[in-house]
Amino acid sequence: GVTRLLLTRIPFFKEVIVSSFTCGSCAWANTEIQSAGRIQEQGVRYTLSVTSRQDMNREVVKTDCATARIPELDFEIPAFSQKGVLTTIEGIIDRAVAGLEQDQPVRRTTDQEVASKIDEFIGKLKQLKEVHSPFTFIIDDPSGNSFVENPHAPQKDDALVVTRYRRSPQQAAMLGLEGEEVGEKPDDAAEDLRNEVLQFDTNCPECNAPANTNMKLVQIPHFKEVIIMATNCDSCGHRTNEVKSGGAIEPQGTRITLHITDPSDMTRDILKSETCSVEIPELEFELGMGALGGKFTTLEGLLKDIRDLVERNPFTLGDSSTPSRTGKLQEFIGKLQEIIEGKAKAHLILDDPAGNSYLQNVYAPEEDPELRVERYERSFEQNEDLGLNDMKTEGYEAGGASAR
Repeated sequence: GVTRLLLTRIPFFKEVIVSSFTCGSCAWANTEIQSAGRIQEQGVRYTLSVTSRQDMNREVVKTDCATARIPELDFEIPAFSQKGVLTTIEGIIDRAVAGLEQDQPVRRTTDQEVASKIDEFIGKLKQLKEVHSPFTFIIDDPSGNSFVENPHAPQKDDALVVTRYRRSPQQAAMLGLEGEEVGEKPDDAAEDLRNEVLQFDTNCPECNAPANTNMKLVQIPHFKEVIIMATNCDSCGHRTNEVKSGGAIEPQGTRITLHITDPSDMTRDILKSETCSVEIPELEFELGMGALGGKFTTLEGLLKDIRDLVERNPFTLGDSSTPSRTGKLQEFIGKLQEIIEGKAKAHLILDDPAGNSYLQNVYAPEEDPELRVERYERSFEQNEDLGLNDMKTEGYEAGGASAR
């Protein structure tokens, strides 16, 4: 047969290698994908509650290092047991059924009992495709390059939970990454980072060429310190910047509401931390925490980033989209563009449980009539998302000493 390789770039999933094999004798064909881009900074876990036949048609990008699980059947597809694939949830189940059925004729002659149990399990997998009862589908990818489609984009999908996590040393070793060795730093070697720009080597997220990332600690007036990281690629001209909070998590969460009434509001400075969610009630739009990362920009820049995020998704406006969904998203982009151009009034809500987001008050130090800042007590779920429920910052030394 003949295998064809194509190096291409899907805007939402970086670079991939698509391989296609066809056999001229028996007409058998097979396609696979492999990630050609860099491994993401964090792993990702998608948990989907499948309740209808429509959910079976959700498109899935599953890399070869991802693990797929269905807890209700105690079923798991281990990492590196299958090649990467761009398919649907139904396609992943069909692929698993085909793999189990492959050696069944041999098992029936050598071990009839095992073969009958596998036949029974294959029947359960096939019944899942009819969705007679809800089940949970989980994809866990330490490389962070897998994806499960959200058909309700840009709105939030209540059935899909996306969790990003820090890789364990075992997962990093599985991906071929070297473990970070943290050396002890002498007490007298403290550096004044406020007056220094740190620079370290990295690769460009667009063309993967060597580039430099600059990092600087900056004091925002009337707010707090933040860390700004900027990358500039000399090869392709790509530039990106990201903001991390330089302080501690605040005792209370912050909800900032701005009534956009004038085109001049587009010039307001915004610090959106990585834990902040964005909501525009007039468009029924909600952007969850973690999306777009941390940003220090203007209101116009944030809205344009949201517009680019929707336009860049191939499952919404690309070849994989449906006409009905494309029409709704084009209408959404049109309304968002009217807000950017100052032709429509709207409310922008920044909800940050960590309290590390900021929106400029142009009337400072006086109160802004169009800006409302509320402080609130975090819920248990928000503390859980921030990792605060299991964090003990007082009395831990005494507790450890008594335990010893």
